[in-house]
Amino acid sequence: MNTCFYVETPVVNFLVDCGAGTLSGLKKHQIVPEHIDAILISHFHGDHYGGVPYFLLDAAIGQRKKELTIISPPGGKEKLTQLLTLLYPGTEVLEKLDLYFVEYQPFEEVIIGKLYLHAFPVIHNEASLPHGLRIKVADQILSYSGDTEWTDNLIQLCEDADLFICECNFFNLKVKGHFNYTELLEKRDELNCKRIMLTHFGTEMLNNLEHVSLDCAFDGLKLEI
Repeated sequence: MNTCFYVETPVVNFLVDCGAGTLSGLKKHQIVPEHIDAILISHFHGDHYGGVPYFLLDAAIGQRKKELTIISPPGGKEKLTQLLTLLYPGTEVLEKLDLYFVEYQPFEEVIIGKLYLHAFPVIHNEASLPHGLRIKVADQILSYSGDTEWTDNLIQLCEDADLFICECNFFNLKVKGHFNYTELLEKRDELNCKRIMLTHFGTEMLNNLEHVSLDCAFDGLKLEI
């Protein structure tokens, strides 16, 4: 499955990223899409937001009435409109839904109900507008790196976070725009968070998981923080 994290709280339920395959993943794990209040997008790459059109189409077919908020870098509504036109030409989707589009800017706080979001620029493909996301609900903080190589912005992003979800595409290989496990261990002491969970594994990382001491995400994993 591509990147997607479902977060359930007493006051709001949301997705962090919505990669291609998200809808089938939600249904496989018996998560009701209607219960989701918001979708947060870290950047515009298909493995992180390519599942939104299918989510919206399913919602339109199911005659969803509940408002859905989509929070993204600038241009989210336009990009999703273009995707839907390409994937389902002649099909009404956005017109049938109660959608609220919100665009975040670097380092600025966005407040949606009881959800507080700070977006931090990270180092990935610039055209995708890459950001790490710091999300606060009540007194809990969830931080997510998005796709990135090392940047000092990660220090502020995960400060005092209850959980920091960090991309770790590679084990030793150094590839522009992505993190590797060896470098993460070197930087670990600079990251003042309560817990780290690694995600976004490539083949080299998957082949070396027995050498990884930090927590690793996998499809269907459930965590309580």
